This record gives sequence, structure tokens and C-alpha cells, in this order.
Amino acid sequence: MKSQYMIKPMIQTTNSELNNSRRRFVFGASAMLALMSIPFPKNAFANALSQSLSQLSGKVFDLSIDYKMVNFTGKSARATVVNQLLPAPLLRWKEGETVTLRVKNNLDHDSSIHWHGIILPSEMDGVPGFSFDGIKPGETFEYQFTVQQSGTYWYHSHSGYQEQTGLFGAIVIDPATPDPVIYDRDYVIMLSDWSDEAPENIYAKLKKQADYYNYRERTVMDFFSDVNKNGLANTWNARSMWNNARMSDRDISDVTGSTYTYLMNGNPPQQGWQGLFEQGEKVRLRFINSSAMTIFDVRIPGLKMSVVASDGQNIQPVSVDEFRIGVAETYDVVIEPEVDNAYCIFAQSIDRTGFTVGNLTSDASLHAPIPPMDPRPVLGHSDMGMDMSDMDMSGMDHSKMDMGGGDMSGMDHSKMAMGGGDMSSMDHGKMAMSGGDMPGMDHSKMAMGGGDMPGMDHSKMAMGGGDMSGMDHSKMAMGGGDMSGMDHSKMTMDATKATVSGLGLAGFGSNNEIKHIDTEFGPQVDMRADAPKSGLHDPGIGLRDHQQQFNRKVLTYGDIKGLHPTYDTRQPSREIQLHLTGNMNRYMWSVNGVKFMDAAPLEFEYGERLRITLVNDTMMTHPMHLHGMWSELETGDPDFIPRKHTVLVQPGSKISYLVTADAKGQWAYHCHLLFHMPGMFRKVVVK
Repeated sequence: MKSQYMIKPMIQTTNSELNNSRRRFVFGASAMLALMSIPFPKNAFANALSQSLSQLSGKVFDLSIDYKMVNFTGKSARATVVNQLLPAPLLRWKEGETVTLRVKNNLDHDSSIHWHGIILPSEMDGVPGFSFDGIKPGETFEYQFTVQQSGTYWYHSHSGYQEQTGLFGAIVIDPATPDPVIYDRDYVIMLSDWSDEAPENIYAKLKKQADYYNYRERTVMDFFSDVNKNGLANTWNARSMWNNARMSDRDISDVTGSTYTYLMNGNPPQQGWQGLFEQGEKVRLRFINSSAMTIFDVRIPGLKMSVVASDGQNIQPVSVDEFRIGVAETYDVVIEPEVDNAYCIFAQSIDRTGFTVGNLTSDASLHAPIPPMDPRPVLGHSDMGMDMSDMDMSGMDHSKMDMGGGDMSGMDHSKMAMGGGDMSSMDHGKMAMSGGDMPGMDHSKMAMGGGDMPGMDHSKMAMGGGDMSGMDHSKMAMGGGDMSGMDHSKMTMDATKATVSGLGLAGFGSNNEIKHIDTEFGPQVDMRADAPKSGLHDPGIGLRDHQQQFNRKVLTYGDIKGLHPTYDTRQPSREIQLHLTGNMNRYMWSVNGVKFMDAAPLEFEYGERLRITLVNDTMMTHPMHLHGMWSELETGDPDFIPRKHTVLVQPGSKISYLVTADAKGQWAYHCHLLFHMPGMFRKVVVK
């Protein structure tokens, strides 16, 4: 096998080139329409200064943080750069070696570098205010640690808004043993978002008006269009529900293509990035989402992608057509392009307000067409944490629904179809979901997934406490399976602790109920998900129908299995349930309704095995990042639990992962959306 790294040096920008680049048009939401669905001109890439990442390798690195004027839109703006480069240099390390990184700060204010996803001592993690004071103007800080892993990672500033202004770069760590991934050519693809606006101004605008950058709110014409499609009653009820909740089904991203230009390896979409391949090669593409606020959906029309690594860790290969990459996530894919052809690497923002592109080609004269962006997504009821699976909502009156307090007294359940089950004879007036007492419910006609359950006596069934002594299982059919010969009275789930406490078994997630504590109630929280869906098998907003509509297989977390057996096979000894909360109108973000400055640290006991369950009580997608330790995603396969450093939590959903607290010190734990981070942040102390 040969490994051929086609990393070209970044082309330095001269004054004359800056003047020429000023003629580039602003590539916002309106300008992009001109490029969609048309091929690149024959000379597009020939005339463009398509840059790749500049690479540094070895054991000792000298990095200098400076300001630099850049031009991506036709207008010059000041960026924060490393060694005069944006993106910063690609750093190539070797697993098992000790690296030294001398970072000099030439800015007029403090700076820092965090080595994202790297397992290291807390004092080397690079988060000011934790185990590190930051790098003062004019000073040099020396990071030194032994590299304990291999794969694709990245680094960025953890000071102010410097990540938004360009201080980020890629890390590739070569394994100490032969790489299980076979490839011939290797490219790193960094996705990012750039604005000519100062990030402080962006944040100030969001605080004054949270939807400032959203130009896709519903209009009167949309109303009439919905009436034609869905009828007046359904349209009115749906609008009433959103209005009463003071929410919008078009709030997908806080910051959009109206101010952002999306970059691939530092190239705007009208310029593009280009990579070459030769006949018969397997090409490895290392995708890194180094943006401040943008989640991307990535595909290469005409090519299948074999996903071989997630967040730097090898996984069992998964063949897909498309994947969503959250802020701070990384995915490695292997492709096998045909000779004498060109392919477009297409990354569109989650809200479909912009995209960035690359051209992967066997011949520099061949250029792939840019595909159209997918239809703009619209949030649904499930994204509000309501269990609406297969629900017929024609008879539902939403006009009296209070999303904050959960008052649903005006809802008519008589016509509600739950997965095909007739529930017309169900008396909801006596139904207490939290306590589990359901004596008024007639289950005799209820079909659960096709299973006939007429012989089940639910009268003594306590859903919360788990007492099932009065249940007759002899006639119970679950999904068509006959369980008449099964004695449930002696059934245990591995460990008594797991069944009694509700912890559930490692790899499968929690059995505990979702609880909203007192701090979640108040003006700082405008939504609570009372029935959050699982985020494991959900492709996410805007991707859910792609298999049916476009015949495109979309990667989900449920598809990911570790390449190697689970490292720590212990059961979790406890669970921490964290709710991602906020008030969108006031642009306030928090955890459990408490912002970072008012929150006590989370305490882990050194060596313990615990579960973290995240519940997204908002309608935004949050990439959650735990520093210093692996987040081991519970996908339902306890034997091959995948390791991640950033976990994407869909709106109105829940997801869980296991953590082995094997790193003493103070660690950051936060949403990686830059403008959410001030509130949606916690300190973790391992002692």
C-alpha cells in the first residue's frame, strides 16, 4: 500500500492579489442562486487561486498568532491567523511521540489554543480560566504532551470569538501500528464559516433580535400555500400552536448565509478547492467542521462514501451517500472515483442558505457541476419534544396548547391514531403519565406494533415504579412474537442495580424517566421536551426523507459501531441527566435552565464509569463537547461502543453516552456553537 499525501502549500496573498480578489462578488444567499445546477466554467479553477492546507510535521512546532487582512467576499476584513495562514497549518503528529508546541501571541489581547479531541493533561488543554491562564500579548506558551491516539482532529482558540475570525487548524495523527484503513491518497477538508462582520456585532444583533439573520420566516403567501396543501383548519391550528408557543418552524440556524460565506480549506464557493486523483486509487477524505455556528450536510454526487472514522476513532465501515457533520465533529471517508471524471464535494448548510464546494478530478481540465441545494427544512412537532410518531392530527385542537406549562386540556384525543392503534375508547381524563397509574384506560382494543394484547390486565400496572405483578403475559404478543411460555417473574437484566435504579445496561441507554427540575421553569426557558425522541436513528431535520425522495442513504449515529471492542465494559454506577435549555426570543442559553456563570461544577469521581443523558429542550441542534475524556455513544451494541469527542443532539431529542472519568483536573463541557457557549457551558471537576 502507498500513502500519498497531496497537500499543496498555501498560496500567500500579495497586495496585487488582494486588489484582484476584491472583484469577487459577495456570495450570500441571493448570489448563490447563480451557481446552483450549473457546471463550473472550463477556466474556473484554472483562474482561481485554489489553496490547500499548508502542512507542518515533526515533534517541535513554532506557531505565531497574528492579525491579517483577508478577502473572501470582495471586501477586506481582519482575521486572526496562525503563521499568517487561514486555515492555520495542518499539524502532522505520530502516535506515541511527545510533541512540543511553542505558541506566541502577537495580538493585543489574550489568546489560547485548545487541542480538540486530544487526550492530554488538563494543564495542556488550553482553556483559559480552568488549568491555564491563557497566553498574554507578546508572550509565548509551551504546550507539551505525549500523543496517545491516532486519527483526524483539529485545534482552535478558546479565547473570545477568535475561532470565528480564523484561528483554527487541522491535526492528523499517524498510527503507531499499520493503519487498518487502506487508501492511496489523503486529503484534509476543513469546512468553516466566515463573516465580514465582527463576531461581537453578530452576537449583539442576536441578543436584540434572535432571528435577525433569518430571512425565511413564514409569510402571508406561505399561509395561503399551506391552506391549499393542508386545508384551512389544519393550517390554522398549526400556525396557532407555533404562535402560542412564540416559536417559529423556520428557526433552523441562528446565523445564516445572509452574513456567512462558507469555506472549504479557506476557499469560498465561487473559487472552490480542487483535489486530484489517479486511476484505481482509493482516496481518503478527512472532513473537519471547524465552523463557529454552521452544521453541514455533505455529499459527493455520483459517489458512495465509506465512513471509516468518527471523531478520529476508527469505526466499522458504513456505506452512505450523505452525512451530517456538526460543529467540531470529524468524519473520515474513503471513496473510489472513476478515472477521467470529476466529482463535486458539496457541503450545504443545515438551513440551506448557502454551501461550499470542491472539485475532485482526475484531470485539472474536468470540472463537476454544482448540484442544487435541497429544499429548505421546516421543523415539526417531534422537534418540539412531542411524541407524534404516526399520529393523525386532524382532530387535534392546538389553540389552547401551552408549550411552556404543558397544559393540553383542549386537545381532543378521540381521533388520535398512535402507530395504527385505535385509542378511541381511551379515557385520558384519569391518565397520569408521570405516576404511571392508568386504571381508566381500556387496553382491550389497543394494538401495539401489530401485537394483539386482549389478555393483558393493566389495572395494576405502575409505569413509574415498575410493578408488573398483576400483568398476565401469557397471551401477550409483541410484534407478532408468541411469548406464552415465558416466565417473566424471574427475569433479570444482568444486574439488579440496572433494573432497580433504572440505569439500564451499558450500551443501551437509560431507563430513567425524563425529569424537569425547578430551575427549568422561568423566563429563561421557553420550551421543555416532555416526550423527547431518541436521536440515534434520526438523520435530522432536512434529511429525514432523503432515502425515499432522493434514494440517498444518510448516516445516523445508530449506524456507527467501533472498530475495536468496547474498552471499558463496566456498567455505569450513576447517571447525570442534563437538559439543554434556552429562550430563543431572548437569546439565552443554559444547561438545566442555569447559565454557566451561575452554575456549580459537575463533579466526577476519578475512575468511575457514568452515563450522561442529554435532553434537548430547544428547537436548535446542539453539538456537545466534553474535554479530556471520551464520550462513548450508546448505540445499542454494547460490544462495539464508538468513541466520540463531540455529540450532536437533535431538537426535542435525547441521547446518552458513557464516560470513564480517567483524567483528573478541571475540564470544559459545552455546546460548540460559539454564540451558545457563554451560557450552555459547565465546568467538570474530576477528583
